[in-house]
Amino acid sequence: MDHMGILSLIPPVVAVVLAIISKNVIIALFSGVFIGVLLIVGGNPLTATTSTIGEYLFPQLTDGYNAAVLVLLFFIGGFVALMEKSGGGAALATSSAKLFTTRARAQLGAWFGGIIIFFSDLGTPLIVGPVFEKVFDKAKISREKLAWIIDSTSSPVAVLIPFIGWGVYIMGLIRAEFDKLNITDSEFSTLVAVIPFQFYAILAVLLVPVIALTKLDFGPMAKAERRVRETGQLYWPESKPLRKPEVTEEYTTGSRAILVWLPLLVLFVTLFSLLVSYGFPFEPVPGGDFRVSLSTAYLFAAITIVLLMLIFKVKKFGESVDIYTMGMQKMVYVATTLVLAWALGQVIGEMGTANYIVEVMKGNIPAFIIPAILFVVGAIMAIASGTSWGTFAIMLPIAIPMAVALDAHLLVCIGAVLSGGIFGDHCSPISDTTILSSTGAGADHIDHVKTQFPYALLNAVAAFIGFIVAGITGSVYTIFLSVAIIIVVALILSKRQGKSITS
Repeated sequence: MDHMGILSLIPPVVAVVLAIISKNVIIALFSGVFIGVLLIVGGNPLTATTSTIGEYLFPQLTDGYNAAVLVLLFFIGGFVALMEKSGGGAALATSSAKLFTTRARAQLGAWFGGIIIFFSDLGTPLIVGPVFEKVFDKAKISREKLAWIIDSTSSPVAVLIPFIGWGVYIMGLIRAEFDKLNITDSEFSTLVAVIPFQFYAILAVLLVPVIALTKLDFGPMAKAERRVRETGQLYWPESKPLRKPEVTEEYTTGSRAILVWLPLLVLFVTLFSLLVSYGFPFEPVPGGDFRVSLSTAYLFAAITIVLLMLIFKVKKFGESVDIYTMGMQKMVYVATTLVLAWALGQVIGEMGTANYIVEVMKGNIPAFIIPAILFVVGAIMAIASGTSWGTFAIMLPIAIPMAVALDAHLLVCIGAVLSGGIFGDHCSPISDTTILSSTGAGADHIDHVKTQFPYALLNAVAAFIGFIVAGITGSVYTIFLSVAIIIVVALILSKRQGKSITS
């Protein structure tokens, strides 16, 4: 196999270490690219610099597929900004607040609200949290519980939706590796097929209604719930809740629920109408046609929001245009991350990193255990760095060639990388979604991390077992095993917690 030996591990290791130290995925990815090119060109810094720019970065921008993905990201960014600033999400939640008359209904309402705001993982905490905090206070449910619910419906939901920014980003990484391996499968159909193997994300979303309906609280969360029910105290004496009063004001300025459901309806109808014209779902839709369809759908949905905001006098036309362009500008960071991820994938490919790992592992590690290993490595990386996207960018260019060369289940391996990244993002104290969930719920950040971790760990253990089983069988039905595990373990832990409280 062609590879540069142990030197081929240096670029991804540098990227991981710097992501952990700097907490900046762009610095980490660029450094990994530069170090790899430096090794490829023989150690000349000037040549490495010009080659990095001219041979590894510029080509990513001139490639037709990559350019289409970047344009699509800008359309998505503009739409998401309009949706967040319209106030429709808060209006929808507020109009439904009167339905939440019990503790279970309040928790399910926040859970459902988080799912509705699927188009923005960062928007979910700041839209759903401030609206439901008073509902939770009235029902005597802890702020820690609210923070966990909105955290469980942010990144874990977003990663399961193939046609938003998350999906487009992941498909870009998958397509780059498929092209190198001469795999002709559609990246869209591949990502859709991976969904049943995203064990952690699915479990994180499903555990919320399980806990809400069965009252199976355990660990620090159970203590927080007891505190609120028995004493009425929202916080522990030493807690320092994160608060941003302006967040609540931003989403309650005379808006209406129609600003959420009608644009999303236009989005879905436009997208699937165009896809059907290409033979979907009976025939695979070419990647180019899918991106054009998705860009058109997001454009029509954005126009719908602008018109609605004008009709209901939520924003003026000029303000709407400013919001749209600002949303597009916010995607520059995502676009830069993706370009650097593509470049790092190219460097890793030329150095033969995956080939080296395959050579070391072949005959020593059974193929069925590879997904479980990828899940653990991805989780550790994401917990330490606080970034799931950076984890995907580093791990997928290694995992996909490994899966093909070692004859492991490809879809399971991709699902394992995504699950590991989401688990790390979900419980890392330095993750942006974790911090925003504490902020949106008005909870102490450390209290949120402590109360959420046992639930996240339960999901992670169930997912780990699922990846071992799926690594053997490749069956999409493995998810039911993982779901059964979290329900049984939650019951056991809850009973033990009840005994410890009464004793």
